[in-house]
Amino acid sequence: MSVSIRLKRMGMKKRPFYRIVVADSRAPRDGRIIETLGIFDPCVEPEAVRVDQEKAKVWLDRGAIPSKTVHRLLKDKGMFREEPRPVTEEAVTEEKATEEAAAE
Repeated sequence: MSVSIRLKRMGMKKRPFYRIVVADSRAPRDGRIIETLGIFDPCVEPEAVRVDQEKAKVWLDRGAIPSKTVHRLLKDKGMFREEPRPVTEEAVTEEKATEEAAAE
């Protein structure tokens, strides 16, 4: 089962706020969740973000993959420095081929 950390939309029409949740990657956006990690309210200035960083760290250590937006929010909180997605074997192969071509 692939697990992702993403946003779940809540609130009224044209007045959204989001919960940062851990969910199965196959579940719908507002479907069943595993755990709630925090909230994100883009409608206030500055954006309101509250995240339980300890829970988030546990899920990231277990292999949960954050969405791009959640990655940005966690990065703003100081939890990330690297890329949001793990490197695939294809990307590694392409990188090696580029390095070999540059070496010649």
